[in-house]
Amino acid sequence: MELYLSGLLMLDSTLRLATPLVLAALAGLFSERSGVVDIGLEGKMLGAAFAAAAAAQTFGSAWAGLGMAIGVSLGLAMVHGFASITHRGDQVVAGMAINIAVAGLGPTLADAWFHQAGRVPVTGDGTRFAPIELPFTQALHDVPIIGPLYVEAISGHNILVYVAAAAVPLVAWVVYRTRFGLRLRAVGENPAAVDTAGISVTAMRYRALLVTGVLCGIAGAYLSIAQNVGFIRDMTAGKGYLALAALIFGKWKPLPTLFACLLFAFTDALQARLQGVDLPVVGTIPTQAIQALPYLLTILLLAGFVGRAVAPRAIGQPYVKER
Repeated sequence: MELYLSGLLMLDSTLRLATPLVLAALAGLFSERSGVVDIGLEGKMLGAAFAAAAAAQTFGSAWAGLGMAIGVSLGLAMVHGFASITHRGDQVVAGMAINIAVAGLGPTLADAWFHQAGRVPVTGDGTRFAPIELPFTQALHDVPIIGPLYVEAISGHNILVYVAAAAVPLVAWVVYRTRFGLRLRAVGENPAAVDTAGISVTAMRYRALLVTGVLCGIAGAYLSIAQNVGFIRDMTAGKGYLALAALIFGKWKPLPTLFACLLFAFTDALQARLQGVDLPVVGTIPTQAIQALPYLLTILLLAGFVGRAVAPRAIGQPYVKER
């Protein structure tokens, strides 16, 4: 039973750590399915995390923080679109420019506004999304097997974790069962055919980036006002790049991308538990080596599977309307 409870705690940590990855990866799915390479997921998340913490601390409301996070992320998405869609600039360069600009601008503004050495602490009632106790938690608490699973792994998360869980089937439905999803996939595969059918390629790509902005905003808000208690410099710690790797490993499909995010999150949860542990034969592994586990796994998976992943055919290609 003790082993079972330990497994449930690992599952609980995995779900919490997977939430920003899932949201960011789904955000990238819309962008890249439309033909826009979005390496700027990291910057959008980081900007949203800063905005969420700043607004939540200023207005005393986590919901205000979430709204501001989505607004800032949408703004950054539109900047990306303006550079890479309207002006047909290099999409990777535009995304990296957003990442670099936000990485410097966030701590600078935080220091100017809050005087906390580039940090934004979130304090006070209602400034963070609290855990939610689902119905029947007390009733199922003592039920063998099912009770601990429900109490430890399913109940007790904040609302953004449940939003991420609901987003996966919702995104799958939108992409594969709606007119918008059909047009989205068509724009990423053959924008000329979409244009010939009288559908604006530019408008479709901007609409995809709007969805990207919303999901990245939620992911960033989760980092600063749900999972953590404020904003710190570079708090995304490469999660945007990990989400992009999960998207590639998942072949730009929602369900396989979810599994990739869970795998990365599991290694992240595992490395947190292995730090300082004396393992048989191996001994104590250096902390730096353990912390590198999620990133080493990313490299190995991409090296082994990226060649088999077929990207949307028009990805990274600015569309020039034929006259």
